[in-house]
Amino acid sequence: MENCTGVDVLIVDDSSPDGTGELAEEMAAKNPRLFVIHRKTKNGLGPAYLAGFQWALLHQYDVVCEMDMDGSHRPQDLPRLLEVIDDRPEVDLVIGSRRVPGGSTENWPAYRDFISRGGSWYSRLCLGLDVHDMTAGFRAYRASILQRLHLDTVRANGYVFQVDMTRRVSAAGGTIVEVPIVFVERVRGKSKMSKAIVFEAMGSVTKWGFQRLFRLGDYRRSPRAESGVKKSA
Repeated sequence: MENCTGVDVLIVDDSSPDGTGELAEEMAAKNPRLFVIHRKTKNGLGPAYLAGFQWALLHQYDVVCEMDMDGSHRPQDLPRLLEVIDDRPEVDLVIGSRRVPGGSTENWPAYRDFISRGGSWYSRLCLGLDVHDMTAGFRAYRASILQRLHLDTVRANGYVFQVDMTRRVSAAGGTIVEVPIVFVERVRGKSKMSKAIVFEAMGSVTKWGFQRLFRLGDYRRSPRAESGVKKSA
């Protein structure tokens, strides 16, 4: 936060049993740029991100970022994502990418790297998108593009949520740019990756690929939610 003038931080707490919510509230009480929302049940990654997006849109921020808070995404990389948004008005989504020149991972298990690379390759193949790190969770969205993505129709829960959001930005005519980052393996806690999450991703991406191939109806036929954007953050 110190290196990002004008940036506020929102922590989405899914009733974490380790006291995260309580600690976040204590920090927020001392810092006017820190906010916390609590969700009564743990419904997964996708709904937590959507709750954060809706909060940001409701409070009329111009740019909405997302990042993991386990140390994997380095705060010092955030200004580089925001710089692209600020300098290039045609860009709607900036992805902090491990898979472009200059991007890398540190201390990541080989099997996780294999799953990540394989998932991005399969997603690009099925969806016809030229994005190298489809599952990246370090991102900066322009609020105006989020308002066009029919967020009320998003059903993706696990890491495939990132793929879904990427394809929606592309389908809405948005411009996507990847910025190299260093992804650092966490030193505490455990990954939420599981077989169920992998199967959800494969099934969803395959379905979207067939929709694209045969031009079947999907989220684009849903009514567009409307929301105003009036101030910077």
